[in-house]
Amino acid sequence: MSRDPAPLLLTMGDACGIGPEICVAAWLREGRGDARVVGDVEVMRRALRLLGLALPVARLERADEAAPPDCLPVWEPPGLAEGLGGRLVNEPLGQVSARAGAAAARCIEAAVREQQAGRSRALVTAPIHKEALHAAGIAHPGHTEMLQALCALPDGRLPPVRMMLANEELRVVLVTIHVSLRRALDLISTDGVLETLRITDAALRRFGIAAPRIAVAGLNPHAGEGGLFGDEELLQIAPAVARARAEGLDARGPFAPDTVFMRARHAPGHPGEFDAVVAMTHDHGLIPVKYLGVEQGVNVTLGLPLVRTSPDHGTAFDIAGRGLADPSSMCAAIAMARRLGAG
Repeated sequence: MSRDPAPLLLTMGDACGIGPEICVAAWLREGRGDARVVGDVEVMRRALRLLGLALPVARLERADEAAPPDCLPVWEPPGLAEGLGGRLVNEPLGQVSARAGAAAARCIEAAVREQQAGRSRALVTAPIHKEALHAAGIAHPGHTEMLQALCALPDGRLPPVRMMLANEELRVVLVTIHVSLRRALDLISTDGVLETLRITDAALRRFGIAAPRIAVAGLNPHAGEGGLFGDEELLQIAPAVARARAEGLDARGPFAPDTVFMRARHAPGHPGEFDAVVAMTHDHGLIPVKYLGVEQGVNVTLGLPLVRTSPDHGTAFDIAGRGLADPSSMCAAIAMARRLGAG
């Protein structure tokens, strides 16, 4: 077979969840021609059956290998099947499985190595399950932290990364992510907020926004109300905004977190005031984006030396194997990865 230049790689996610199903459905709708699935061949064949599709699977020898027309191209990383102590396809759907967690991690690691070697131009990751990762002995709580570790600098330092969740109406970047709320409060610092603003500005410019407008959401009610309801805005957040502005970034705030997302939202007849909002904690930032609809939401990891996107939802164990999963967010993630990977 001939070799295609730098395809998109779609990791299958947790084999016991909806990841394999949405990989298949999204590949059919959005990924034909330049996307390859990284995963267990038998699991992907099962996903095709679950969707009532008779499409054959082409087992690729290399991740960047071309596949025959009208075949689902699947690259199974070496040792994936035999290294798990049994057939992954036999793991029950809709349940936490250490074997599925280990397989998901191996697929991510293999896909990252392919992109680092120049054999892929972007990575799209189907959902993984944090409990399954933990059961498999994987120390990372999620994709973001795993990817950060895989992209460690030669001296061992981790690249500063941030999570952005985006749809057609709103972009939100988080200062803190997968930690407890109590721990997140301790992690908010002037340097951390400033670093987030720098990463956000650079990413928006890469997206084609020449002069990004960034709003900063406060942490406390009414952004602290001048220190009456908390002093993080005065001591950490406002100084970071001032330093960012001194560097030439169009950063503003901190604004009351209960209204800034409405101001930033791009809707028919309502052009948003900002191109992105920087939020201090996971739920502060993600609730408003997800409320607008997870079907078009895309998670983008900012700050990595590679392109990575993912859908804005989890493994959906409750509907796994029933053919009900909506691939729209996975399709949006593929489209976003294709745009970013071309830059």
